[in-house]
Amino acid sequence: MNLDAIVLEMLSSFPHWIATVMIGATPVFELRGAIPIALGIYGMDPAAAYFFAVLGNMLPVIPLLLFLEPVSRFLRRYRIFDIFFTWLFGRTRRNHSERFERYGTLALVLFVAIPLPVTGAWTGCAAAFVFGIRFIHAFSAILLGVLIAGLIVSAVTITGINTIDIIRLYYL
Repeated sequence: MNLDAIVLEMLSSFPHWIATVMIGATPVFELRGAIPIALGIYGMDPAAAYFFAVLGNMLPVIPLLLFLEPVSRFLRRYRIFDIFFTWLFGRTRRNHSERFERYGTLALVLFVAIPLPVTGAWTGCAAAFVFGIRFIHAFSAILLGVLIAGLIVSAVTITGINTIDIIRLYYL
């Protein structure tokens, strides 16, 4: 049984809109998984699927932006975590600081908006934390990125579903 099937089975007792919000809030799926599931499996209206997936994707953003710093500070008391965070921050800043310095929060918007694996609201919060982007700027950039990603994922999903329906009609 694959991860998608396990998640769908676990959420089968919830109304579809709540399941969509919950899928959108998870770090693995985010709205990139919630919208296709809402449209293709639950048969939701595209506007409702978009709304509930975006809502779910944004739910963890405020706690993540507020608590990544204190949690990191607490964990750095332990040598293993201090080594990890020093490595992570150094590597991330070394590999990406030029883009963030050049484009500022626009880089964060684009990073979150590109619907690829490991580029969503959760990772955007981590990037905002690593680069020290202030809360209001980070929240606004992540929200805009999530809204754009939701439009892209919705359009691709709707196009894919319509294409499959046309192929079925033509060949069956």
